[in-house]
Amino acid sequence: MSVIEGVTRDLLEKTEFLTIVTEGADGPHVVGNWGDYLRRLGLDGDRIVLPAGYYRKTEENLQRNARVQVLAASRVVQGSHGPGQGCLLHGAGALVSEGELADRVKTAFPWARGALVIEVERVELQL
Repeated sequence: MSVIEGVTRDLLEKTEFLTIVTEGADGPHVVGNWGDYLRRLGLDGDRIVLPAGYYRKTEENLQRNARVQVLAASRVVQGSHGPGQGCLLHGAGALVSEGELADRVKTAFPWARGALVIEVERVELQL
């Protein structure tokens, strides 16, 4: 059974922005990415693929500790208390600069140096 299904899939298909958090030696590191970038590359089961421009600190953190969290939200998706739903995705990530996924990302986004690949393991609904 997929963890990205139902309201979570709906939310990812409508979110405007994603917040990505990795853990480094000096604490949390936060970067962002656009929801339409995620949609252009498509959801692949429980795997999220995003273009990575700089993301040097993110890559360094993931090499040290692959744990990553992603926060997504949308006012368009109905939440449990009214309009607006969010979710926190927990998983493992890596920055990939070679291979099929990296090539696919670089074709869609020529400015990208690779693909941020996140295998989502668990989802927590917010709101």
